[in-house]
Amino acid sequence: MTATALPPTALAAPARNRRLRVLRPGLALCWLVLALVAVATLWPHLLASGDPDATHVTQALHGPGAAHPFGTDQLGRDVYTRVVHGARISVMVGVGSTALALGLGAFVGGLASIGGRWVDEALMRVTDVLLAFPGTLLALLVVAMLGPGTGHSLIAIGLSAAPGFARLVRGQALVIRDADYVRTTVTFGRGRLDAYLRHLLPNALPPLLVLATINVGVSIIAGASLSFLGLGPAAPTAEWGAMLAQGQQFLGVSWAVAVFPGLAVTATVVAVNVVGRDLQRRLAGRDRHARP
Repeated sequence: MTATALPPTALAAPARNRRLRVLRPGLALCWLVLALVAVATLWPHLLASGDPDATHVTQALHGPGAAHPFGTDQLGRDVYTRVVHGARISVMVGVGSTALALGLGAFVGGLASIGGRWVDEALMRVTDVLLAFPGTLLALLVVAMLGPGTGHSLIAIGLSAAPGFARLVRGQALVIRDADYVRTTVTFGRGRLDAYLRHLLPNALPPLLVLATINVGVSIIAGASLSFLGLGPAAPTAEWGAMLAQGQQFLGVSWAVAVFPGLAVTATVVAVNVVGRDLQRRLAGRDRHARP
């Protein structure tokens, strides 16, 4: 009896399925974390009905217990309640600054791709200069000019991330603009702007969405860093970075004051990155299957 040779894809399928089974629980856990963060951002009172700013000095710096699952801070405020309510500002800064960076990057990158050689050179040289600065340092410079505050932190982080989006949009546009259907659009008098809006920008959206998803995590860290330095929302507003800054002074007395806000930042950023990388792999796999 002659053995029938199996195709390589059939041999690789069991190993691929095993990898998917191993990774799926971790990915599901990350989605669960993001769901909890979304509820805490939109409806914090569903998870913590108390007042995050309510003080009880006689209960200051108590460890985790039945009454206070995450303990209390130096003013007797419930750390769990403050962590839940602090998600709103941290996520707002992360998502808002990413939206700003995405919009500004799409505009600059598109203008560079359709504006001609001199416009392209001028915009890309400015982008290169901005990319030479670390994102957090650039955000610090912007906040130093605008002043502290949540809104200014959002703008600063968005401006510091925009050059990366501009580079990506411009690179995608340069690849797509030489396609036959784009040339046909320009030939029939539609104009470069119409071709950009109809063809170049929609085709650049998948990699842009992947970068935006991952950038949300980076922006949350940047926002927490600015708040840690005292450049975020003013006290007594609950925000993860500000809570870390206040709690690190009391680590020797009560470890929970700083640890739980730090865990909230870490869990959220890791979950966002894992989901973003999974989205990136899915899009890359779809592109490979779409090729002839």
